Amino acid sequence: MLCIVSSMANCKKLRLKDAALKRLLSVVVVTLLGVLLLIVSLRTNTTPGLSELDEDLSEIADIQSFSEKLNLPKQNEFSIRLAKQNQMPPRNRDLYPKLAKDHITIVLYVHNRPQYLQVVVKSLSKVVGISETLLIVSHDGYFEEMNKIVEGIKFCQVKQIFAPYSPHVFPDSFPGVSSNDCKEKDDAGKKHCVGSPDQYGNHRSPRIVSLKHHWWWMMNTVWDGLKETRGHNGHILFIEEDHFIYPNAYRNLQLLVSLKPIKCPDCYAANLAPCDVNLRGEGWDSLIAERMGNVGYAFNRTVWRKIHKKAKEFCFFDDYNWDITMWATVYPSFGSPVYTLRGPRTSAVHFGKCGLHQGQGQTNACIDNGSVNMQVDDIDKVANIRSEWGVHVYDNQPGYKAGFKGWGGWGDDRDRQLCLNFAQMYHSHNTSLSAVTMS
Repeated sequence: MLCIVSSMANCKKLRLKDAALKRLLSVVVVTLLGVLLLIVSLRTNTTPGLSELDEDLSEIADIQSFSEKLNLPKQNEFSIRLAKQNQMPPRNRDLYPKLAKDHITIVLYVHNRPQYLQVVVKSLSKVVGISETLLIVSHDGYFEEMNKIVEGIKFCQVKQIFAPYSPHVFPDSFPGVSSNDCKEKDDAGKKHCVGSPDQYGNHRSPRIVSLKHHWWWMMNTVWDGLKETRGHNGHILFIEEDHFIYPNAYRNLQLLVSLKPIKCPDCYAANLAPCDVNLRGEGWDSLIAERMGNVGYAFNRTVWRKIHKKAKEFCFFDDYNWDITMWATVYPSFGSPVYTLRGPRTSAVHFGKCGLHQGQGQTNACIDNGSVNMQVDDIDKVANIRSEWGVHVYDNQPGYKAGFKGWGGWGDDRDRQLCLNFAQMYHSHNTSLSAVTMS
């Protein structure tokens, strides 16, 4: 009898130990699952700091090989990290798992004006329909404060790309500043320095030429390089860090894109604002066709292909402004007027008082009192374009006349060649550009 009792006690102890072990294993499994879910979540929803990027040697070798084949500048470690960062998927996919079928991708290109960026991001957060689309933010180099602002966006899917050949990324070599570069109006022969001047005798300024380089690199990368957009044939909207976007902008743009083939089949693009940045619109019951503006402009892949074919014209025109280059030489080369379609009331406004190349320091804030007071009326909060409206066409618009040679700043042969190389980055064979070199 005592043996039976003793055996029963031992069995009970074993059962208790077995139950405790099962509970411990359950806790361990749940903990491991939690850690795995956390890792997946972090990879999906955050952009890792550049210092934390995985240094995969094979990936670095691939990037370096890619640069060498295209005769692009030899990349430093930081440039390679930026190139790797551009391969990261969009964030916030857990919050917005599916993009709308007819979504219009938005590309916001930025430089180094964080106060401006905060204003434009806040305005975008209030845009009706913003959660349906993808926002791509293209950085001219890397600036920590700008990066942090974008990482805080939670209102839509967002992908960041960084120009890996920005002059800001190369502190002591081209396309940045080299020790033997000619400066201002140096005579290359007498100074034994490197560089070719523009038509006014001035040598390159890296901070200035970065404007045109970034825009051209961004266009080629968005249309032909990113897996998220290289197969997209529809319209893409381009805005800048000093464009205040009204709540109705996205819905108005969708209407303009759908009406353009019917109302203005010869229009190349749709615009959110008048070409004259000082105007707010006519207020008529009519659509407007005028020359393409540089505030909130959208076009499709067909137009991009026409632009891309004019790489030589774009890259050789002696003007550091991308928009003036387009107006003065690229658009005229199309052979017919380049019109855009817009509404009679603006849906985007250019603001601020700093040029792109100035950047922003603690002592030179670009916004008065650190804020922008933009009036947004009730009519600006809902789509205000009507399909029954006709189109008013502005003929004989003011612009750059034949013979205009540009404002300069873009005379260095190295900048022109780099520009041409950007046009070839994502094309394995290119008959139209392969023969164009700076020999």
